Amino acid sequence: MIYIIIGTGLLFVAIGCIVTDKNAKYLLSGYNTMSEEDRKRVDIKAYIPYFRKFHIFLGISLLVFGAALTYFIGKNVGGIFMAVYPILAYIYFITTSSKYSKGLNTKWNKAGVIVLVGTLLFIIGLLGYGFKENKLIYDSNNIEFNGSYGETMAQSEIQSIELVGGLPEITSKTNGFALGTIKKGYFKTKNGEIVKLILNSDNMPIILFTMTDGRKIYYAAKNKSNEEIVDEIRKVLPGLYIGSNGFSGKTINWRLYKILMKDDSRNGRSCCMP
Repeated sequence: MIYIIIGTGLLFVAIGCIVTDKNAKYLLSGYNTMSEEDRKRVDIKAYIPYFRKFHIFLGISLLVFGAALTYFIGKNVGGIFMAVYPILAYIYFITTSSKYSKGLNTKWNKAGVIVLVGTLLFIIGLLGYGFKENKLIYDSNNIEFNGSYGETMAQSEIQSIELVGGLPEITSKTNGFALGTIKKGYFKTKNGEIVKLILNSDNMPIILFTMTDGRKIYYAAKNKSNEEIVDEIRKVLPGLYIGSNGFSGKTINWRLYKILMKDDSRNGRSCCMP
């Protein structure tokens, strides 16, 4: 997340620095498609400094506040800020910069604001839907993941359920939602395997469902212990193979465990719980 924040912030700063009144007719969107007569109606000498200040401020503020929110509050809040803040900033920019065009393309400016507002509302709705917890519902016959990318699995379709200390190395998202610690949908691992993630949080350990057809589903609850969920499933579906990989009944510092896992993987060793 922090690399995305840095890269996006630097991109906005670069946009502000690259465009000048001399190259605007080649680089500045909208202005580069105007006729010479329309360009004369734009106060480009005054517009470019405003354009530059806006983008440099946007880039720096995005970097500072995005990093601060991510570090002090969490990745989810930082991700929401990254998704919403630039859109709000551009709505303000389009609204205030129209004074430099002397009434030119007023309709297009209004249309741009409408499109941005619509995009903002869509993103807010998408974030609300994506952040809504996918809960597990289970009885003596089935286990159901409700919500986005949910499915119902019969007991006969489940080969095993176990607690694992982390995810395989994920390289890309093929179809899904991912923001901060929330990941839902289908993702590709380093070895090319497609797995389904329904992670409502970064709570550890993660529940791994392995299906009889080889599919793997990784699940993490938001407001409930994953160990508690596994214990409840064990009681409701006693016929299933439910392992714990040594996690059951242990009090584990999961932040330290993840650090050890990463450190050992760099040295070619496998870290095991005592």
